[in-house]
Amino acid sequence: MKRIFFMFIFIGTASLAQAQWTTAFHLSNRPFIGVNRQLGDNWLPEFRVDVDNSFEFTGLELAVNYSFFQNETVQLYGGLGGRVNYFSGLVIPAGLNIYPFENKNFGFQMEIAGIIGEVSILRGSTGIRYRFNKN
Repeated sequence: MKRIFFMFIFIGTASLAQAQWTTAFHLSNRPFIGVNRQLGDNWLPEFRVDVDNSFEFTGLELAVNYSFFQNETVQLYGGLGGRVNYFSGLVIPAGLNIYPFENKNFGFQMEIAGIIGEVSILRGSTGIRYRFNKN
């Protein structure tokens, strides 16, 4: 319960800041959706929820990512986070967002993430990402 409360506090704090919202759908053996709000130029905290399974096996995840390199088309990031409920543990993601079209709001993403806990796994995913209100 403390972890879920912490996640809501973190998301609430992030929503007070001036930043850009992003949504993503990650395809993997455990597909998930993500919502983040970019803080400043480099910070990308993202809340994630497993989809395509029963509520009993739905994992909740919060990852705070840092963009190491970015330009108009490419964004390379790495981070650290936590996961609760299913495959609980520490999450260490590294990924790439690519915005190849003239409209830089829509793009693709690739990510690899180590999840270290009772059961440790290496999760790879690819998917789509949409940025709202791109300046």
